[in-house]
Amino acid sequence: MSKSLKALAGVAVVAAMTLPLAQAGAEHKLGHKAKDTLKEAKAPAQAAMPAAAAAAAPVKLGLGRPALPEEIAAWDIDVRPDGQGLPPGRGTAKEGDALFQEKCSTCHGEFGEGVGRYPVLSGGHGTLKADRPDKTIGSYWPDATTVYDYVRHAMPFGNARSLSNDEIYALTAYILNMNDVIKDQDFELNQNNLAKVKMPNADGFYEDDRDTAEKAFWNKNPCMKDCGSAPKVIGRAIAVDVTPDEKAGPKVD
Repeated sequence: MSKSLKALAGVAVVAAMTLPLAQAGAEHKLGHKAKDTLKEAKAPAQAAMPAAAAAAAPVKLGLGRPALPEEIAAWDIDVRPDGQGLPPGRGTAKEGDALFQEKCSTCHGEFGEGVGRYPVLSGGHGTLKADRPDKTIGSYWPDATTVYDYVRHAMPFGNARSLSNDEIYALTAYILNMNDVIKDQDFELNQNNLAKVKMPNADGFYEDDRDTAEKAFWNKNPCMKDCGSAPKVIGRAIAVDVTPDEKAGPKVD
């Protein structure tokens, strides 16, 4: 083959090779344009999807079932200070005495005096202003219904929720009797009169009044610099101890 024919053949081969590459490049560009056009078409539809999804009804998975009234009642056991939530039942301090000795005295003592580090339930009247007040049910708690609520939720220790409503009323009556809140051991405590029992420290609590009592301290532009003189240290805990040393305080060995 002559050189001229070889040259022509080379040009033809290059042209043949170049054509698919050019075609592929053109298709690649067209592909991008097509994708951009497709994105533009999808954009409004995608923007409308959240609104459509929000309007659509929630899909039910078909799991579980509505709770039965008795199942709800088994969990809804809180008793409020005003007596709301108290279940039907009754009990006396005399009946609660035997229950207390059997189920509670191991931790709280026969008369609520406490065993070891377990809580003291009775006594402490008139000690709230002392250096070391005795905060018992009789001296500190403001509502008698709290006794029922706590025993119902948590007692006896390690076997909570094992007491019947009547047993809890009887135990509540016995604890109140130990604290001289209920004088008569045969007095029947029930869901109608428990909230009416007046506790010794019922007037020792008040509603949170910070929205009015501290209103003077509220300021939209609080002071952030040079607001007052530096505090003066007049004593240190290591020197003065953290417990007031008064003659009225109990003697410490």
